Amino acid sequence: MKYKKYFRKTSLKQKGDGDFFLEEIKKKKPKFFLEVGVFHGVTARNVCELLYQIHKNDFKYIGLDLFEKNDENKTEIIPNTKFSNPLKKIYFEYIKRQDPYSLESVKDLLKKFHRNVHLITGNSNKVLNKIDMSKIDFVFLDGGHDYNTVINDLNNCVDVVKRGGTILCDDYNLSYAPGVKKAIDEFTQLNNLDCKILCNSRFAKIERK
Repeated sequence: MKYKKYFRKTSLKQKGDGDFFLEEIKKKKPKFFLEVGVFHGVTARNVCELLYQIHKNDFKYIGLDLFEKNDENKTEIIPNTKFSNPLKKIYFEYIKRQDPYSLESVKDLLKKFHRNVHLITGNSNKVLNKIDMSKIDFVFLDGGHDYNTVINDLNNCVDVVKRGGTILCDDYNLSYAPGVKKAIDEFTQLNNLDCKILCNSRFAKIERK
């Protein structure tokens, strides 16, 4: 399966990164998938398409994001939500009449899988510890890139790994967000977990040793 962009913005825009990401999920065949940092929903749609191929309707996708632009955490690196492609700008402003970075728009993109999808609005620093992790077997962590946020997210997902699941972190070695690498390195060492750095240091895959 090839990673599709669905005429939206995605953090997995570099050639081959999206396909690599999907192959990692395919290896694990998770049934309960959690994504922290949904953005425009492109990764979510690709994940749902893949899990449907594997499990049909016997899967669950949970996505967490702010789904709005705000100043709640000014230390975070917020993705640029504006399109450089004028056709995309026209499509969303005048045809869809949607902000692609909104709960409404992401729900629209995922409506094919509405029975399998649960979207949560909020800051992971406040909301993630309220999510039932007991069945989650794969986490894609691509939310806030501040050290404190990343370490919080990892700590809240640690039981997933201890049960044999996987945490896949994006932007491990991002030069302008060193807090991501620092948090992942500290977390894996403290919890004695295996951490594999993949795809030219883009991803960090955390699992049990």
